[in-house]
Amino acid sequence: MRRGIAATALVASLALAATACGGDGDSGDSAGGPTTITWWDTSNATNEAPTYQALVKEFEAAHKDIKVKFVNVPFDQAQNKFDTAAGSKGAPDVLRSEVGWTPAFAKKGFFLPLDGTEALAEQDRFKPNLIEQAKYEGKTYGVPFTTDTLAFVYNKELFEKAGVEVPRTWDELKKAAATVKDETGVDGYWGSTAGYYAQPFLYGEGTDMVDADAGKITVKSPEAEKAYGTWLDLFDGKGLHKADVTADAYAHIQDAFVNGKVASIIQGPWEITNFYKGSAFQDRNNLGIATVPAGSTGKAGAPTGGHNLSVYAGSTKEKQEAALKFVNFMTSAEAQETIALKNSTLPTRDDAYTDKVKADPGIAGYQTVLSAARPRPALPEYSSLWGPLDDELPQIASGKESLDKGLGDAETAIVKLVPDFSK
Repeated sequence: MRRGIAATALVASLALAATACGGDGDSGDSAGGPTTITWWDTSNATNEAPTYQALVKEFEAAHKDIKVKFVNVPFDQAQNKFDTAAGSKGAPDVLRSEVGWTPAFAKKGFFLPLDGTEALAEQDRFKPNLIEQAKYEGKTYGVPFTTDTLAFVYNKELFEKAGVEVPRTWDELKKAAATVKDETGVDGYWGSTAGYYAQPFLYGEGTDMVDADAGKITVKSPEAEKAYGTWLDLFDGKGLHKADVTADAYAHIQDAFVNGKVASIIQGPWEITNFYKGSAFQDRNNLGIATVPAGSTGKAGAPTGGHNLSVYAGSTKEKQEAALKFVNFMTSAEAQETIALKNSTLPTRDDAYTDKVKADPGIAGYQTVLSAARPRPALPEYSSLWGPLDDELPQIASGKESLDKGLGDAETAIVKLVPDFSK
């Protein structure tokens, strides 16, 4: 998900030449020369993109007949930009696509089915649940590139000083936070008001925003109300930091955690490199990573996130063939290992978790929580469902709206996104 939360400021200065793309735009090819394909990379321009640019050069050195035009696109703009470009036949040949975009773009016919192609030549090496998440109506439209999920991350030194164990439930977290405050003077936990970060609370009550199989909106069901009630309680009490509903809330929470001003948060592996930059984690082994606490049902887990590499269905056959070779290279075990070592992101295939990769405590820690990650339903509108929660949860957390009204307003907004669903 990301996660575009903090990406915009870092990449806003980068130009996006949307018309110089793979479909019917200026190809840059000359007669008898190499085939030029365009790749829209949606990663963090500072922490991740340089690694991808270096791999592009390696690919070009090994494939003299192919040139790759690398374009870093701000994550929070990429979905709409690709939608517009694909609709006008001017999209890039390859897109680093957030997993939640796959059903929507596949439904529109923008992505090329990859089953049986060179891009998926080593399909059995990838984690099966990630391949499943790249499918829509039985066909595979992306090759898993990076994966992630949310975890409970904590400062081991502060927890040890307070004499508390890693909480297994939200109730245990409340108690631990109070003890951390008493023993160390810092808050024990700081929660987010973003819809994506509230998702584990729903899973803990055995529910979701919608029941995709039943075609029903469940964001205001009794189970969901209990889940969001638990989420709300974690902003009020000893050692529980009050809700931050400012535009910079994400950065405030992250900064407090990496500098030892709060003992625990819920966060994803896209921040591993930034964890290590903070004063609290100069010793990387001080970073604790555990599965998010469970709800009253005993269930624990967070959404499966990450990115696939997808190929534009509107490109010429020549460009598609070049794109398939490029995707195969970028998702190989060797490339995945390089990306993990440089960017501290999680590989999507088991053979890329080498001893060198697992020597990074952040990657090793997040690898242990992946088994509790829950794939998103193959619902084209699913990723858009967090939007109404992003609007309403800050209002609820700040006391401007009651839980009942806020969830009711979210339900009304979700009805417009999935009009065929019942309440």
